[in-house]
Amino acid sequence: EVQLQASGGGLVQAGGSLRLCCAASGFSFDTYGIGWFRQAPGKEREAVSCITSKTGKTLYADAVKGRFTISRDSAKNTAYLRMSGLEPEDTAVYSCAADYDRKILEHLPSRFSHWGQGTQVTVSS
Repeated sequence: EVQLQASGGGLVQAGGSLRLCCAASGFSFDTYGIGWFRQAPGKEREAVSCITSKTGKTLYADAVKGRFTISRDSAKNTAYLRMSGLEPEDTAVYSCAADYDRKILEHLPSRFSHWGQGTQVTVSS
């Protein structure tokens, strides 16, 4: 069974940094690409970033380009989202998801089959 567990969220002041972790189990980590998504209260879930399994190709939403960095460590079966220059608008529940590279590059929540529970990120002004 594919399992994903996001962690690392918390309360941070504007301009601060956090590193989110997505621990994967139940499948060969190099099989799937990983995506990060977020959902703020009253808003739809939106794509933040994704990284493929084969080539490490990355995609970022315009709102986070230059501030967030996605990575993955196959030895630890873990993907990361390093967030810096955080803004109050980044406040949301962040979740990680997994699926085949050909699907994740569409960068749409509907294209991801496997989801983990989210972690809350709150940025104070």
